[in-house]
Amino acid sequence: MIAVASTLIVACGGSGSSTEADNSTVSENKAASDNFAAGKELIVKSDCLGCHKEQEKLVGPAYVDVAKKYAATADNVTLLAGKIIAGGKGVWGEIPMTPHPQIAEADAETMVKYILSLK
Repeated sequence: MIAVASTLIVACGGSGSSTEADNSTVSENKAASDNFAAGKELIVKSDCLGCHKEQEKLVGPAYVDVAKKYAATADNVTLLAGKIIAGGKGVWGEIPMTPHPQIAEADAETMVKYILSLK
């Protein structure tokens, strides 16, 4: 009888770990949401929108096209943050991207994480 009751409690989620997992997921979602908002805000405060739009090509590629081309990996975040800071040419055509050496690496990475989330 005790074995049956224990089995039912565990099977029905009575262990309490579900709440911990739910809280962890909520925390992760909040952190992702905060990073999303921070990345978007950094872009709005910079000169990025003079050449890029979220949904359509302007001078440079649309952010959604960048997100389609690059997986959201740590290596790609580092690569693209470097391109924001140092500038670039040739990946999206012959018009070069102006370097932005004044943008801190951490801020550039936050911007890239936002862009790569736009899939």
